[in-house]
Amino acid sequence: MTTMTLNVPDALEKEHDETVRFLAAKLYEAGKLSLGQAAEMCGMAKIDFPAVLAEFNVNYIQYSYDDILADIARING
Repeated sequence: MTTMTLNVPDALEKEHDETVRFLAAKLYEAGKLSLGQAAEMCGMAKIDFPAVLAEFNVNYIQYSYDDILADIARING
């Protein structure tokens, strides 16, 4: 894993762990990280990460409407 330095307001430093969890959850939501990568970013086990997703209202299953339509089209031939 690579280390990045971000310039953030001082107020966020007091909430360092929450900020990291938020970023990991939103990067997972955007499809930029897998569940395992996001959990690793937070220093936690993959099995525990869905609780972080729930904390930030991010769906565990990232299955879009377009994915559903594509599956229906594939099933229908």
